Amino acid sequence: MDSDTLLAALGLALILEGLMPFVAPNAWRRAFSQLMQLQDGQLRFFGLLAVGGGLLLLWLV
Repeated sequence: MDSDTLLAALGLALILEGLMPFVAPNAWRRAFSQLMQLQDGQLRFFGLLAVGGGLLLLWLV
């Protein structure tokens, strides 16, 4: 993987992360406040699922 691919992936991640607060800020705020109420173990589990899903997606591509 070269630096151009890494920068493109980072740019795409930033675009995807910014879409929700840009398009629906109130819904994003509600979702974020619900995330703040989760226990550490629950957040870690969702983080693990996200990492696993990302790795699976990269493996498929």
